[in-house]
Amino acid sequence: MWSRLGQGAGPCCCVAMAMLLSPVSREQRGSFSPPRIGWHRKWTNSINQDRKTSLLAWEKETGIELVQINGQRRYGGPPPGWVGDPPPADTEVYIGKLPQDLYEDVLIPLFQSVGKLYEFRLMMTFSGLNRGFAYAKYSNHRGARDAIAALNHYPVRQGCAIVVCWSTQKRELSVDGLAASVSQQELEATLQRATQGILSVTLHASPHQRQAKLAVLKYSSHQAAALAKKALMEGNLRLRGSEMRVEWLHPDLKQKLQLWEERPPASQVQENKRLAVPKPLALSPAVQNMLDHLNTLCGRQCLGMPLFLTKCIRVSPHGWLQFWFQVQIPGYPVPFSGFTWVRQDGQGQSRHEEAKAAVALHMLRVLGSQLA
Repeated sequence: MWSRLGQGAGPCCCVAMAMLLSPVSREQRGSFSPPRIGWHRKWTNSINQDRKTSLLAWEKETGIELVQINGQRRYGGPPPGWVGDPPPADTEVYIGKLPQDLYEDVLIPLFQSVGKLYEFRLMMTFSGLNRGFAYAKYSNHRGARDAIAALNHYPVRQGCAIVVCWSTQKRELSVDGLAASVSQQELEATLQRATQGILSVTLHASPHQRQAKLAVLKYSSHQAAALAKKALMEGNLRLRGSEMRVEWLHPDLKQKLQLWEERPPASQVQENKRLAVPKPLALSPAVQNMLDHLNTLCGRQCLGMPLFLTKCIRVSPHGWLQFWFQVQIPGYPVPFSGFTWVRQDGQGQSRHEEAKAAVALHMLRVLGSQLA
């Protein structure tokens, strides 16, 4: 916490922390004069002054109005002259790897060159630099698709290629640290009373805490999920548990939970009777084509060709192979990684292709729900 504050805060914050953490006598406190707000504003304004001046000149020339609220600077939403309802969710793209001194006077004309913008949001720091990423929402799906096709890996400067891919509207939360005695019915009833738009609730054993549960909550919209997250983090809902953590559901955790549901458990011996290990999923000819289906989906969404890494890490005594995998999709912001199981074929073959097919099926489920 301290290192983060020390690096990211301005001089006023650092002086205030020094006052709190250092012993100061009454005489010293009486003679101390804190820095004025104007001095801090002067310090932040001095950062990247040339680029800020250029941005202000562009705003004046074009008449475009930028509004900064809660750490993001926004154009449009709706833009001037817009008539009708906002565009649907599949019209927004994520823009990453931005130079931190690059602003809307360059970015908005660039992204307007491929389609009509409904909204542009640039994430900002207190110092006036951007946080390295932004979101552009177009008037229709075609505009967003053309932006990905034309501007993904586009060099905004020499040696600075940006990433442009589909924006994922987060609608799922993870709540870790619930009491082991919490039931599905109890949790659903509490959430339906206190939050709006809850679609589904699933309970799992917590992967991080013993004798605790983890809940995955799915909401009807990003706004509904954000309001529920705020209520849960502020402790407004009476849920039994200690040290509860409320976060957006991370793709890696989502994949891990899905894989756990279908992972073959270790064989057990009870009353001298060996229990059979269930198959996670039969690799039928349709599943063998999962790689082709995944490649087709990624191509249709302009995400690029998936790159697979697989490694066999364990062989069970009952004929199962456990594989670790990692899949990188060029146009997707995070890699996929986890574990899966496949059945040995009895002929000594590596079974890597079968592992890839099983992984591709899981990825189609994840990507399908996020891109729908």
